[in-house]
Amino acid sequence: MKKHFLLTLLLFPALLGAQDFAPYFQQVAKEWNITGSALAVIKNDSIVFVQGFGEKRNGSGLPVDGNTVFQIGSVSKSFTATLMAMLVDDGLVNWNDPVKWYLPDFALYDPWVTDNLEVRDLFLHRSGLPGQAGTYIPCLGYGRDDVYRMLRFIPPANSVRTTYGYNNVMFIVAQKIIEAVTGKSWEDNLQERIFTPLGMHNTSTNEDGFLATANGNTPHETTVRNGKIHTAPMEGEEQALHWLTVIGAAGGINSTVTDMMQWCRLHLSNGVVDGDTLLSAAQMDYLHMGQLITSQTDTKTNIYAPCWFVEQNNRYRVWFHTGTTWGFTAICAFVPELDLGLMWLSNCEPPSDPRYAIMRHVIDYYMDLPFQDYSRQALEKFLAEALERENKEKKEQASRVAEPPAPYPHYVGTYTHQAMGEAVITLENGNLYITLGPEDFPNRKHLMTHVTGETFRFRSGGSAFTMKFAMEDHLLTFDLDLHQNENMGLWRARK
Repeated sequence: MKKHFLLTLLLFPALLGAQDFAPYFQQVAKEWNITGSALAVIKNDSIVFVQGFGEKRNGSGLPVDGNTVFQIGSVSKSFTATLMAMLVDDGLVNWNDPVKWYLPDFALYDPWVTDNLEVRDLFLHRSGLPGQAGTYIPCLGYGRDDVYRMLRFIPPANSVRTTYGYNNVMFIVAQKIIEAVTGKSWEDNLQERIFTPLGMHNTSTNEDGFLATANGNTPHETTVRNGKIHTAPMEGEEQALHWLTVIGAAGGINSTVTDMMQWCRLHLSNGVVDGDTLLSAAQMDYLHMGQLITSQTDTKTNIYAPCWFVEQNNRYRVWFHTGTTWGFTAICAFVPELDLGLMWLSNCEPPSDPRYAIMRHVIDYYMDLPFQDYSRQALEKFLAEALERENKEKKEQASRVAEPPAPYPHYVGTYTHQAMGEAVITLENGNLYITLGPEDFPNRKHLMTHVTGETFRFRSGGSAFTMKFAMEDHLLTFDLDLHQNENMGLWRARK
């Protein structure tokens, strides 16, 4: 069966359905100015559509195809959850066990939560941490162990198991459990238990895997100016590849739409592919069981299962997950009642509208529903709102007067932080620089740009960070904004 499946892939230009999806697929890419994208669709265990559109890099002329490698972002979470489910099958882990049983050094801000947080909570985004807390810390050069250690300094936003708060860094905890009970890395476990058995030969992990691929891709930044969408290649540190490695278990997998059809097959076939049982039916049912409502309207309800969103609308039920990294976006979806799955990948970072438009268009086709131009409807609204924001920002900038800072020597010195260690601010040739992060990280030194008053900004690892200075207890301090209300305390000048 596997040989037949692979042969089907080779014949994809003539596959049933190709003439139906290509025009809309290409329309969406053009409307949103997406440099390169790829789509694959599987129906009744056969590939019915695989196509790339556009370029691997703006202006390169190098075409995207069904085997071009993209970062899949948070679709990676479903792999980590499935890997954990395999370990539950093996009797090495239980979903309801406390995390502390497997990781004695695990600690969160609240001692009770530290002792009682369960393995399942890691995959349902209900730890109580602020949504997305810690996501940008790797951009400062910190590694997995650093972020894991910092968790104890982040105050909770909610009580455990009461609120959905989407999060990436708790998957570092999940990764550590996997490694503790198997004695192998998360990466090796994926390769041995998922990638190789499924024949996902163009799928890899982390920065090294992304850079090593022969049929690679360039991430692109998406901006909106004067009511038009612009894209440009991201270079060097702006690609945030260190982040990709650190966040690994939450978003560090690289793959192709062709390989991802095997992933859809696994989830559509109840854990059995080509006669091989990779996961029990009981564990697959658990992975697909919605447990926490994330959103609800008059026409649909979204519930989060362990690393799948389950949308129930008035027409069908679809399991899906999106993915976004620096310059890449993705969506993977499947509809069991139709025996249908799809994967869409792009090398740009538009809003979620184009990927949802593609998903809904494919599902509508197999549901025999009337055509709706989801993309055009969303695009008009998106551009109008973007133009309104841009005009508002221009007016605010025109009336804004920057307050002067203190003399630059005032800020020079060494600062310490309870979770993040030491930072040194220096004055060189009239400019302020901040050096922070692990000493073995190559890009620790950053130019500080004055914003207004005691506020400065610098860029690191593809992200901008704002720092606000103030005097406290006769010491100069600064608050470093990590974007997600982590509230881990101030950096304080060393006496």
